Amino acid sequence: MAVTFLFCFLCARFFYVQVIWSEELGYRALDQWTREIPIVAKRGQITDRNGVVLADNTTAYTVFARSNAVKEKEATAGLLAQTLGLDKDAVYEKLTKKKASEITVAKKVDKEAVARLAQLPLEGVYYSRDNVRFYPKGDALCQVMGFTSTDNVGTTGVEKYYNEYLAGKNGELLYETDLVGIEIEDSVAAYLPAENGYNVQLTIDYGIQEIVESTMEKVYETYSPEAAQCIVLDVENFEVLALANYPSYDLNEVPRNDAELLNALSRNRLICDIYEPGSTFKIITSAANIEEYMRGNTKAFSPNYVFSSSRTRYVDGTTVKCWSNHANGKHSNQTLAEALNTSCNPCFTDIAMSLGTETFYQYLSAFGFGQKTGIDYSGEAYGLLLAENAVRGCDLARIGFGQTVAVSGIQLACAAASAVNGGYYYTPRLVKKIYAEDGYVVKETKAELKNRTVSEEASKLLAQMLEGVVKDGSGKKAYIEGYRVAGKTGTAQTFQDGHIAVGKYISSFVGFFPADKPKYLTLVVVNEPQGAYYGSVVAAPCAKEIFEGIISLKNIPPRAQA
Repeated sequence: MAVTFLFCFLCARFFYVQVIWSEELGYRALDQWTREIPIVAKRGQITDRNGVVLADNTTAYTVFARSNAVKEKEATAGLLAQTLGLDKDAVYEKLTKKKASEITVAKKVDKEAVARLAQLPLEGVYYSRDNVRFYPKGDALCQVMGFTSTDNVGTTGVEKYYNEYLAGKNGELLYETDLVGIEIEDSVAAYLPAENGYNVQLTIDYGIQEIVESTMEKVYETYSPEAAQCIVLDVENFEVLALANYPSYDLNEVPRNDAELLNALSRNRLICDIYEPGSTFKIITSAANIEEYMRGNTKAFSPNYVFSSSRTRYVDGTTVKCWSNHANGKHSNQTLAEALNTSCNPCFTDIAMSLGTETFYQYLSAFGFGQKTGIDYSGEAYGLLLAENAVRGCDLARIGFGQTVAVSGIQLACAAASAVNGGYYYTPRLVKKIYAEDGYVVKETKAELKNRTVSEEASKLLAQMLEGVVKDGSGKKAYIEGYRVAGKTGTAQTFQDGHIAVGKYISSFVGFFPADKPKYLTLVVVNEPQGAYYGSVVAAPCAKEIFEGIISLKNIPPRAQA
């Protein structure tokens, strides 16, 4: 019995070693008798929608040494140090360490230095080609693109989000060696090729991006704000055509040694940060009111309804005031369109209070507030929206005109685009497709409809009203003769430590054109401008400059005004 058991155990062990464990043992044997030089995969390119290269690679080299194969360690250390500009003692210490059979002498060595090494009598020294990330456009799209680590791994932005596609898979060059790591004479090297990364094509139009970045730089120089941001969205499908945060930094000179500075410059505020939108939010309140009116809700106001001309509203013991003193008949006998023109807060308080929390919150949810848009970028903010069951009357009143609510730039841009494109809310996108070097498409993104927000009839009427804001209201500085531009200004106070900061404002403008068939939408946000601070003065002219640039770039002919 014992003999039978022993025989069965030996057979089982034999089967395990020969069959199940054989592959791993083969690798172990190969590892003992070979030394490998890594062949670094080429990281995929990143381009704009038209093929403009935004991220590429330059060739560099990594120098290795097998300490057991280096016979004259001190002399070798001296030659390596002299050729590569290294400290001789540090190189010698690496060569004499007993723990590692193979050491990395230097990374990112240029071709000329490697050529000089090849002329020297250096036994046991090898080198392999490496790829160093290079950004031909410098600081362009720096917060969108992100950057890679010293090991060429995506750390932020698109580089991080799509790293699994961009990175590729490294290969190896295997040499047969003896037990101490010295290469066997006349041995044959085995070559395992690297698999290069896939290329990523963005939805970004670099021509529009240049216009946006130039405009943000100008507003920064003019008003010395804390920061300035802008996004341009394709209203028809929510592709991001441009996205800029200023100040910026050169992606080829990443300030890695200053973590605080790097975090400030690399942060994509339009996606990752939130702010109180102020009057630009009145677009959403208006959309909800118009849609409810068209559905027959008697609590909604007719487009012809004339709001009270009183400057104040009293809600839950708090007072809501208009920015204007209403003197000399200002803001009297206003319809919704006129209230948008003058940006009169009490009128939008009336709308929010009349619709009620439940109905208004249904629209806030449909327009994506308090939730992520789903854009393909890490670290997107949710925004800040009070829980419906915690909303008081005074809260609802202020949400109606863009206070007591915080949004990200991408949230507001998408919500505004949906409000004027017929009520279609899509998932915003930064990447159009991912493809191999031979052109094979690995992944292609399509417009993804998330939900409907309002009807096409309500959307069309709202767009007409917002066109009036640019023609006759607070958005006049965005007006372009011969083109149907629409939009809404915003001026919001900032908060610090839970209190309103004195003299600090956020100036903004949401605009789009053509008003009757929206294609391009831009959101401009200028944080804490000095001197002038109204959105009508600071942000609206930026939108005009951007739209004029797009008109010139795309050769868009003028059209008759409504």
